[in-house]
Amino acid sequence: MPQTVAFTKGHGTGNDFVIVADPDGALALDAEQVAAICDRRFGVGADGILRVVRADAVAEGADAAAGGAEWFMDYRNADGSIAEMCGNGIRVFARYLTETGLAEIGEEPVRIGTRAGIKTLTRDGAGFEVDLGPWTVDESDVLVQARGLPVARPGLGIDVGNPHVVVAVASDDELAGLDLAHHPLLHPAPVAGANVEFVVPADPLVQSGVGVVRMRVFERGSGETLSCGTGVAATALAVRHWAGPAAPDQWRVSVPGGELSVRMRDGHVLLAGPAVLVYSGELTLA
Repeated sequence: MPQTVAFTKGHGTGNDFVIVADPDGALALDAEQVAAICDRRFGVGADGILRVVRADAVAEGADAAAGGAEWFMDYRNADGSIAEMCGNGIRVFARYLTETGLAEIGEEPVRIGTRAGIKTLTRDGAGFEVDLGPWTVDESDVLVQARGLPVARPGLGIDVGNPHVVVAVASDDELAGLDLAHHPLLHPAPVAGANVEFVVPADPLVQSGVGVVRMRVFERGSGETLSCGTGVAATALAVRHWAGPAAPDQWRVSVPGGELSVRMRDGHVLLAGPAVLVYSGELTLA
């Protein structure tokens, strides 16, 4: 018998999500159901699904529960595949928790469990800032082919809890000319895949002590999105890495859906920006 489920639609700089509350972990969504919900023509339409579940109610939340996180973010990409982390999604997740009274984020931060570990969120103006934790840089040779690039370009691997490859492009025109309706090709291809970011620096790169760049992204499991929070962090980290030791620790990254802020502190990278709830409704699961 079809099941009716309440949902809320939200977004962070245009990176949009269907949020489903399942505190007790009773709802089992398979990949086909997730893909059907996220379909922009025949479903609600979204870049992914955020299932709001108590950490102690699901096996993958056990470590988070032991670490003091009440809630676990079960994030699925638009194609139904499981993802480790989502930087825009976790801010929207925090917005949902606070707007529905499931959690408070005031002077004290909130801890949310993810497949990439516990993430700590605080309020930041009208939005939230998430501590994504430490990052790693992989300087292995990766070549990236994309429609609109005349030749393959080298990419830099950055891991911020999920994998990214960041590619520098020559100009705003080259960035705008990319056809990201087609999946960029990575050589060699990472075993688990990767999100691919294309970035162009502002001129000048550093303005009032803050690094400024623009980027577009092709997300693993979702395609091109208007924004990718972890991709924004990876982009800032990559450009900082290329710029050398004099590069700033604060960055503004423009994406098609808006602007996000990134800062590096004590070996951690933090991402800040808006999180908006748009509407609520009900959907029927096949």
